[in-house]
Amino acid sequence: MHQVSRRALFGACGAAAVVALAGCGDDDDPSKGQDYTGHRDGAMDAYGLGQQFTATQPLNFSIMVLSNSAYPYKADWLFFKELTKRTNVTLQATVVPGSDYNQKRSVMVAAGDAPMIIPKTYHPDEEAYIASGAILPVSDHLDLMPNFRDQVAKWNLQPDLDAYRQEDGKFYLLPGLHEDVWSEYSLAMRTDVLQQLNLQVPKTWEDLRTVLRAMKAAHPDVYPLSDRWSTPPNPGANSLLSIVGTAYGVQAGWTYQHAKWDDAAKAFVYTGASPQYKQMVEYLNSLVTEKLVDPESFTQSDDLARQKFANGKSFVISCNAQTLVNELRPSIAKIAGATVAKIPAPTGPMGDTKAGLRLESGVMISSKARDSKNFVALMQFMDWLYYSPQGKLFAKWGVEGTTYTGSVDDGTFKLAPDVNWGGLNPSGTKNLQVEYGFLNGVFSYGGPTKLRNSQFPKEEQAIQDVMSARKNQPLPPPRPLNAEEREQVTLWETALKDHVNQQTLKFILGQRPLSEWDAYVGELKGKNMTRYVEVVNAAYNRYKKNHG
Repeated sequence: MHQVSRRALFGACGAAAVVALAGCGDDDDPSKGQDYTGHRDGAMDAYGLGQQFTATQPLNFSIMVLSNSAYPYKADWLFFKELTKRTNVTLQATVVPGSDYNQKRSVMVAAGDAPMIIPKTYHPDEEAYIASGAILPVSDHLDLMPNFRDQVAKWNLQPDLDAYRQEDGKFYLLPGLHEDVWSEYSLAMRTDVLQQLNLQVPKTWEDLRTVLRAMKAAHPDVYPLSDRWSTPPNPGANSLLSIVGTAYGVQAGWTYQHAKWDDAAKAFVYTGASPQYKQMVEYLNSLVTEKLVDPESFTQSDDLARQKFANGKSFVISCNAQTLVNELRPSIAKIAGATVAKIPAPTGPMGDTKAGLRLESGVMISSKARDSKNFVALMQFMDWLYYSPQGKLFAKWGVEGTTYTGSVDDGTFKLAPDVNWGGLNPSGTKNLQVEYGFLNGVFSYGGPTKLRNSQFPKEEQAIQDVMSARKNQPLPPPRPLNAEEREQVTLWETALKDHVNQQTLKFILGQRPLSEWDAYVGELKGKNMTRYVEVVNAAYNRYKKNHG
């Protein structure tokens, strides 16, 4: 994550940054001195930016593939056939059910039996494999990945990418790269109720309080907001806490992070003990106290939350674009005149901002791949499939004329008449993922905002336009831990997070008075909060000293 010196350095590098992501001079280029002699079989001599990768001889690369229950793996998917046709590469898949993926990956990597390509890895999961040398420091080989380098430079992703760097200044995971922060989750509201009560769509969380009060006054027997995504052991209303937390400048709910950067102090503080976290808790507690939020929001199942919304027992619930279309709208069809829409996430003390990295889950490369005579071809292939405009479009939407028509860039994109996905073409009888293997989370990552928005109906695109116009909240600086520190803080984190979760819920529900906040902070200190923050700040200062 970013530091002013690194941001300024990256901007000053200009075109040189495309060549060396670590700095302006050749001395800072992690790929300098790499000798690929004997490892270029099948590679293109002149592979470059935006160019179709086609291996100069048929190649086979092993890959771990997560079989999603919503679109189970099929060896005869058009995706695989067309991929081989375009690249001269055949993927040899080790197929693992989604429920077993993380465990199976760990076992295979630890045993040295992992395939060359290991996708669907979420940071910081890769850190568990660094000390053993099982995975490749991919940042050492970016000279082979022109599309990756171009996107990092063009979208100024260096500050985001710093979040993945380790103590040695390298990163070991090739993440999905987004042009902009993607704000996926927000609130769905019964718009017919808003119209009946002559209410405007709320823009801030205080506006939402006003709307909920009006709904409660008109319908005393209803909790206006009854939420979902409250699966234990985390505190309930994981999405609600996350989007409210963003408005207050903290990562909460299912995006909770232990350490929060305090720019004034130039140091990390503990999130769950910060004034901003307390303000978020106070706000949610006030909604529960006024009976504007269903207290069961923090413990109930998704099914129960959706049933309440479907039966008119609530008017507001967390959602994303897909759950709005696939779940909420069909569920209220029996209520005469009922309509529902997703709204842009309300804002709060942080103003008209949004938060988050522009990176997502990505791909590890087995360190054994470096010894392969086809290593250069492998990295060129990865660069084309995961980072080139052509590869991203192919992995997402498939083959023009077969699965889609038109152009994403000029807004003429459409799924083929017989193809459907996500409600974009309800009359289509063939599911893009199930029947063809495209838009598969193993292969489709990140991309330009226009490509991302092509998967949304027009109303969601309008919401994303609102969110994209918001300013990104500053990213905290890097603070990578060494192996010993990581082992130590892992022991502390479980107890700390459990206590934060439990007490957050009690404070919000009024089961513990907010007058006991200081006592709660003392309890966190008793669970090694202070030592945790000391380790994190030591790592930050060490990285700053060594890498600037």
